[in-house]
Amino acid sequence: MTIIEKIIANHGLKEIVKPGEIVNMTIDVRIARDFGGPNVVKNIEDYDLGIDDPSKTFFTFDTNPGGSLQKYAANQQKCRIFARKHGIKIYDINAGIGTHLAIDRGLAVPGSTLVSTDSHANILGAIGAFGQGMGDKDIASAFASGSVWFKVPKSVKLVIKGKRPENIYAKDIVLNLLNRFGANELLGYSIELYGEEVEKMTLDERITVSSMATEMGAIAILFPPNNDVIEYCKKRTGKEVVSVYADEDAHYEKVIELDISKFVPMVSRPGHPDDVVAINEVKKIKIDSAFIGSCTNGRLEDMRTVAKILKGRKVAPGVVLKIVPSTDEVWQKCLDEGIIKIFKNAGALVGNAGCAGCAEGQIGQNGPGEVTISTGNRNFPGKQGKGQVYLGSPAEVAASAVAGYITTENEIPEKPATFEFVIEKNEHKRKSKSHTVENRPTKLQGKVWIINIDNIDTDMIYHNKFLVITNINEMGKYALGNLKGWEDFAKKAEKDDIIIAGKNFGAGSSRQQAVDCFKALGVQLILAKSFGAIYERNAINVALPVLTYANIDSLELKNRDSIEVDLKEGILTNLENGKSVKISKFSDIQMQIYQKGGLLN
Repeated sequence: MTIIEKIIANHGLKEIVKPGEIVNMTIDVRIARDFGGPNVVKNIEDYDLGIDDPSKTFFTFDTNPGGSLQKYAANQQKCRIFARKHGIKIYDINAGIGTHLAIDRGLAVPGSTLVSTDSHANILGAIGAFGQGMGDKDIASAFASGSVWFKVPKSVKLVIKGKRPENIYAKDIVLNLLNRFGANELLGYSIELYGEEVEKMTLDERITVSSMATEMGAIAILFPPNNDVIEYCKKRTGKEVVSVYADEDAHYEKVIELDISKFVPMVSRPGHPDDVVAINEVKKIKIDSAFIGSCTNGRLEDMRTVAKILKGRKVAPGVVLKIVPSTDEVWQKCLDEGIIKIFKNAGALVGNAGCAGCAEGQIGQNGPGEVTISTGNRNFPGKQGKGQVYLGSPAEVAASAVAGYITTENEIPEKPATFEFVIEKNEHKRKSKSHTVENRPTKLQGKVWIINIDNIDTDMIYHNKFLVITNINEMGKYALGNLKGWEDFAKKAEKDDIIIAGKNFGAGSSRQQAVDCFKALGVQLILAKSFGAIYERNAINVALPVLTYANIDSLELKNRDSIEVDLKEGILTNLENGKSVKISKFSDIQMQIYQKGGLLN
């Protein structure tokens, strides 16, 4: 049998298995991340399942260690509560990437099995173990029963011959493989790597190559463990390690030989990891940013390579370099060895250990039109942001960050490329337009919403998770969505409505959206006993009338009564009973801004 066949047979209580056979196999390590973990929890709770073995079950929070998005923070806390209830260990936001932790913390060893909600769980091939990413129902089943079913894949033996060139990094090796096989020639196969240069590869290098089995469509890229890997795993687990190797008469669907001496530094072009070309074809392409990290290239050896290139150098003007070690252990070693200082002196942003650019919400994402070179494993449109992403080795990315364009470490220029600043002459002339005050009504009528609450802050009015929205028309549906009891306000509000609130309305941040969301809904006026200072300015400047009152009890107002407000005279009238009270009135400046439709008109 091949390596993967032996592992599956060992965990399926079978003497022998063959490709195509479906086996129910025991899983040694079961992991759910903050991405997918909450759905695993939901499935277990919905189906009233238990936990088979808490000692083999883990949560890893690696996609968004900072919890910088509310949904991630909520998901992480949901998993924490579940873990406390069931005695499950969490590798929390300070730990790093789960698949790396499985190796470094001795959870997985050569010949073992691991499943995770991480599609790159086949990184475990680096130590000759079975690792697979699976959906939340599979992982929930593994949590509850300790096993999953799996179809035995066909195996390919890939023999690497020749001598490895000095300028070829592990990322170059896997990109050369992607260039040769594309995304589907080895689809569904388990690949075993052999050869003299393969035997020499370090654990960090093996992790880089195994990580991108997913991008090749392969089930796994398996390395037969060498002595260094075995000793590393023994040290980390504190136990003897029995590795699994293929039999001499193992059957392979294909045996392929490649000459590593012909490998060249390569880069994936934006859109598809398998769109791989020699770096010479894309040299000198100007970049806006660079990212170093991910489960593919966030190891200590990667950090040392980057530090060697950055030492004594600066990131090119206008270029942003983001660096994220894969685990906290790597981060700490970078700190101990002075590597973090080199990064900071060069002008890089260093983030918490984790997945970083591959996950929404953590550093590494890019914006529309931004050109990035990254050590990540994927560059699908939208995966690492809205811009264009090239994939390369840590050495290439570091060199490019210094040069300001895509290049290699041997061709870093003395002076970096810079962005040209083109100051455009304002030749656009506005059409002739009168800026005299308009005849906007100074008496406003509408139905009232009485929100008898003090200190309604801007987060209650418009939550910060929606601050990325720039289209005012989209903001209305989120108005008051974070105010308890008023979450459905946007659905009930009607055009020309008027809001009456308590003291200090609009306290908190300076976000303009907390004003614009009401304008988007067609709310024409807000009355309050007092306003947050910035909020009042923001409202006045966009011509949303805001006025204060002292006491309006005599009006006997009820929700949805019709009222009239005289902005000029400062009179509030309940149209249902004709009663009126004095309130504040527009100042001359407020009236002027209101009449011209906003400060900037």
